[in-house]
Amino acid sequence: MNFIQNVDIYLLDFIHRNIANDFLDKIMIFITSIGNLGLIWIAISLLLLISKKYRKVGMLCIASLVLSSLIGEVVLKNLVQRGRPFTAIEGINLLVKAPKSFSFPSGHTVSSFAVAIVIGRKIKNFKLPIYILAFSIAFSRLYLYVHYPSDVLVGALIGIISANIILYIYNKRNP
Repeated sequence: MNFIQNVDIYLLDFIHRNIANDFLDKIMIFITSIGNLGLIWIAISLLLLISKKYRKVGMLCIASLVLSSLIGEVVLKNLVQRGRPFTAIEGINLLVKAPKSFSFPSGHTVSSFAVAIVIGRKIKNFKLPIYILAFSIAFSRLYLYVHYPSDVLVGALIGIISANIILYIYNKRNP
């Protein structure tokens, strides 16, 4: 675990030494706020549910969100109980309100990838923009020092795996 922690800190430091600037600060604050509480993904899922053409995709998105949230937010966050980077690394100027929940895995990333994968697989025209949004939200969590890279990586994996489980079950029942 110490090796992973060291790599995490190195990568966060790299982002802040080589990428961070005042302009990106504002953009990352906005992008991360889009992902707060998974509301953007819930809203997109509900919009899909309203549409007759995409109703099934909306249901798949909701199912993927529920499964991924159970795994990430209910089980893993409470099991691992990892503190956030801004509590472990000195000298951090936090640009957003300090999250009170545990760091591992990133809930923003879990929900982003849980929905993005479903939409990307089912609505090909939205694949690129929805993946860009998911990656942007995930990266914003690193940029803002509220998650370690391993939190985001595992969050993405949970979202991807959850979406694939839901899609697999759906495809088995609807050949």
